[in-house]
Amino acid sequence: MKVLVQRVREAHCRINDDITAAISHGFVLFVSFRDGETGKAIPWMAKKVANLRIFDDAEGNLNRSLKDVAGSVLSISQFTLEADARKGNRPSFTQALAPTQAHPLYDQFNHALSRHGIPVNTGQFGETMHISLTNDGPVTILLERNEDNDS
Repeated sequence: MKVLVQRVREAHCRINDDITAAISHGFVLFVSFRDGETGKAIPWMAKKVANLRIFDDAEGNLNRSLKDVAGSVLSISQFTLEADARKGNRPSFTQALAPTQAHPLYDQFNHALSRHGIPVNTGQFGETMHISLTNDGPVTILLERNEDNDS
């Protein structure tokens, strides 16, 4: 499981001409699952995201979490995080979990995150989305949890 975290001042998801989800400050999360994943990493990842200390404290140090700043999340399914572009110029997506399996895991992750007291807004799984965001910092962190070795 991979989650690309971007600290934002604001963000929204647009499908066609409609804004379907929006947040003020918090995180935009781009979430992917690798072929063979079962969801075992979801509780760890939700806890990590909820407690990730990447907001400034009074001294300007990255020492406050999403919960500390009353932030929210815009969660976007993003199978392209599993792209393999080592050969040629056209990425391969064969390592991405099939949509029929990834969709329930994506929903489980968002629910697990909300159980940590985080307001979670989502894009629409499988839809073409236009994501607009104002990155704050910028601060962007890739979190990854491998079910095989738990690292």
